[in-house]
Amino acid sequence: MLRKELFGGNATHDQSDRLNKILSGTEITGDIVSDSNLLIEGEIIGNVSCSGKVVIGTSGKIKGNLVCVNAEVDGAMDGELTIENLLVLRTTARIKGDIQTLKLNIEEGAYFEGACVMKSPVSTTSMKSDFEFDE
Repeated sequence: MLRKELFGGNATHDQSDRLNKILSGTEITGDIVSDSNLLIEGEIIGNVSCSGKVVIGTSGKIKGNLVCVNAEVDGAMDGELTIENLLVLRTTARIKGDIQTLKLNIEEGAYFEGACVMKSPVSTTSMKSDFEFDE
């Protein structure tokens, strides 16, 4: 499900020249929808939808679902993550919830509790499996 279907946003491109910052010591209760990149150092209790990249800093926390194009997590997340492209879990990341993403990078020391589904890229060609798993 795309972020605009979930939250009603209308932009579908990464606006890397614009950045919203939620600083440490800030607590927001409610959903956030952003068409530009987002840096979270504070705490959000609610869902986050972003048309670009979301960075959850070391002091950042989200208690709710995250839907975005790319994400980098150094802080804590309690909820589902739906990432259209790349999700990076840094050493200090603490994730409790299911992940759905195209690409995943987990650094040593990161904590993840939940299920992960790796989506295949959207293309017109079908994927054919040329290998079998030994049981």
